Amino acid sequence: MYFVTVLLTTVGLPIASIAVDLLTRAGADLFATAGKWFVFWGVGIRLFIAGISQAVRPSFTASSIFRIKDIAAAKIVSELGYANVSMGLAGVLSLLWPTWVAPAGLAGSLFLGLAGIKHAMNTERSAKENVAMMTDLLVACVVAVYLGSLAIRRHF
Repeated sequence: MYFVTVLLTTVGLPIASIAVDLLTRAGADLFATAGKWFVFWGVGIRLFIAGISQAVRPSFTASSIFRIKDIAAAKIVSELGYANVSMGLAGVLSLLWPTWVAPAGLAGSLFLGLAGIKHAMNTERSAKENVAMMTDLLVACVVAVYLGSLAIRRHF
């Protein structure tokens, strides 16, 4: 279930949403559309779901992602969950309030990019950690390109 959820929220559903938007809205901007949907799905839904899971069952993340068996890790993982719920909710609400796309994207892509780099530094990654690493970096890069396009458009 982990692999399906992560791959759908970071690859499948954003791409499907972008395709539908571009096909149904004449003159839709590719960067703005990609930014909107990657922030909603890749930052919003993904981090919100992960955060709920981490807050409710922190031992799963501690043991299956980080391979930490110490029960005391649950305290830290549950707090990570609260942060993920918060960032995720901002990403979800960006669909209702478009002015939130860039700020939610900045916070979420920075978090995912740094988490992806940290996963990459672990040479003994599990399959779940590999998927987390690749999708973290994918969403971070797509959202960074979106934010870069916004910055360029506003300065020229």
